[in-house]
Amino acid sequence: MSKTTSSLFCSRLLRAPAQAALLALVIAGPALAQVTVKDAWVRATVTQQKATGAFMQLQSASNARLVEARSPVAGVVEIHEMVMDGSTMRMRAMPGLDLPAGRSVELKPGGYHVMLMDLKAPIAAGQDVPLTLVFEGADKKRQTVEIKAPARALGMAPMQGSGHHGKH
Repeated sequence: MSKTTSSLFCSRLLRAPAQAALLALVIAGPALAQVTVKDAWVRATVTQQKATGAFMQLQSASNARLVEARSPVAGVVEIHEMVMDGSTMRMRAMPGLDLPAGRSVELKPGGYHVMLMDLKAPIAAGQDVPLTLVFEGADKKRQTVEIKAPARALGMAPMQGSGHHGKH
């Protein structure tokens, strides 16, 4: 083999793994959950109230899981589920909330929600509450979505089409 042919052969051999790695990244890229957050809102509080809930609709293009939520307005933020046990309302923290591919999961009063506890100050109606939501795809890669959810007065239904929209 001539020196030129040998160089060309080595160059192609080195390029093949790089091309394979690039192809793997392109194929693996869509595995990251593309989560849409719609109609996010937080229930406003009254003086001395130390906890409230955040509600929204979540939809993921691929199977994913809401694994964490944070907010600077609260000392503790947890993913919760509220269920009725006979006539008793029970709330429990959950390690995560599954988001089946293509299906909308609603976080609403009386069901799944994000619980904001140890509030640092009251949350007034009309105030935008920053929330950070962390989602994990089936491939264990994480996606962080930052939203601002408007606070609504107690007893006021959320307005459709309000809050944060979009894919991240």
